[in-house]
Order: sequence, then C-alpha cells, then structure tokens
Amino acid sequence: MRFASNRSQAGQLMQGHQEWIRRGFDDGVFALVGSIEPEAGGALVAHSISLPQLQDRVDADPFVVEGVVSAEILEITPSLTDTRLAFLLAGGPARPAASP
Repeated sequence: MRFASNRSQAGQLMQGHQEWIRRGFDDGVFALVGSIEPEAGGALVAHSISLPQLQDRVDADPFVVEGVVSAEILEITPSLTDTRLAFLLAGGPARPAASP
C-alpha cells in the first residue's frame, strides 16, 4: 500500500484503518503489518485466505476506500522458510532458524 493523492486524509481515517488492521489479526489473516520506509506507505503479510477474499478485505480498508493509499497485492508461493515461518508453507520444507 503506497501513499496516494489523498494522503493528507490519513490522520482523519487512522482509527478506522487501525480497526481494519486489528480485524485482520483477530481473523487470523494478517501475520505482519508495518511501514514502507521512508514514509512511503505500508505493507502486510497475509495468509490462509484466497486472493479474491484478500482483495475484498483490502478494498474495505478505509485508506483504500478514501484514496489515501493505492494497494497492490503480490501473491507469493513460499517454497522454503525458516521454521518460525513454517505456518506459511503448504506442507513444504522449513529450514531451522540460525542460532543467535
């Protein structure tokens, strides 16, 4: 989600946007949400949802509805993950995490 022409309205819509994010986590769809630096917008990692369902969810974000951001969905089919991200795989291999 990159900031768009109506970026100046972000503050007024922030509460609704944060509630939308919270629902994504409560529904078990969002695994990560964060900012694109420097101040370019935001990104999220979603899982366990079909592409059409995710598109509907993204389209309901107040930031998208009001043109604060333009959204692009990139579909990734993971083939290898660290074990901490194994939930993203559909039964594929996970590589153990490196020791600190």
